[in-house]
Amino acid sequence: MKGIIKKIFRFILKTILGVIIFIAAMLLAMTIYNIIGCSKDKEILSKPVGEFVEVDGHRMNIYVEGNGDHTIVFMSGWGTESPIYDFKPLYSKLSDEYKCVVIEKFGYGFSDEIEGERDFDTILRQDREALEKAGIKAPYVLCAHSLSGLEATLWAQKYPDEVEAIVGLDMTLGNYKGLADKEESGTSKTINGLNKVVRFVGLNRILMSISEFDDMSDTEKEQYIALVCKNQGNDTMMREYDGIRKACEDINSMPLPDVATLQYLDDSSNNDEAYISACKQIIEASSNGKMIQLDCGHYVHHFESERISSEMKELIGDI
Repeated sequence: MKGIIKKIFRFILKTILGVIIFIAAMLLAMTIYNIIGCSKDKEILSKPVGEFVEVDGHRMNIYVEGNGDHTIVFMSGWGTESPIYDFKPLYSKLSDEYKCVVIEKFGYGFSDEIEGERDFDTILRQDREALEKAGIKAPYVLCAHSLSGLEATLWAQKYPDEVEAIVGLDMTLGNYKGLADKEESGTSKTINGLNKVVRFVGLNRILMSISEFDDMSDTEKEQYIALVCKNQGNDTMMREYDGIRKACEDINSMPLPDVATLQYLDDSSNNDEAYISACKQIIEASSNGKMIQLDCGHYVHHFESERISSEMKELIGDI
């Protein structure tokens, strides 16, 4: 009986060891594949989409498409590796009537990664300077996704003459009670920290290389994959998280903006009473506000670009 137990025990150990060796070999192969891919990415990214401007001694990328009497500034959510390609489904439906501008903050898209402060006052100063240097004049319609909602709110509070409307794409609201405590619980930060591991082993490179991108050309797909593999979970992005509490305190120390606004909520926000309450406060403070609850994921502009672009045109038409 003891002999049988020993044989079973040895078999289990060999099986576990075999699985560990297999996983290690796969991770090693993926990492080598990713290292080779990263060397090729340098050539792919040598021809950026957009225009570089110098801010604080570093390069920030600004993309402009279309023309018109109104300027829409697209502001990406935290950790969105390629804002230009992320917002394409939406601005491509608006650039026939308006000047559409995508800001790629430091650490995003083709822009440089940098050291130093990433609080929201600093980010706002840098974005305003980048637009000025690119010759893009206010006032703006700010179209903010997720965490950029804090910056958009501060922008309208501190520089009201520069903002004629805010379109919130499931945007973070500074008046959302408990936001700072909720964010500092670390869940999102942990998830984005894991992105560094995913980036290092090249898992996303493999998954994206076999995925379909219906709205992108082959060149755009190559650039998008390269940008994700370059930027995913980088330190410049990650440090933005540390500024959430201060941004909320600043927002709540001033009256909420009275500019026209559309606020789109995703399906998870629809079940958050505190978030809906905060959104209603934004609407009530607005001169022309509307809250729209959508049945889709957090990147609402991917799922509902037709509807959002149409309603944005109505909003801008009323300005």
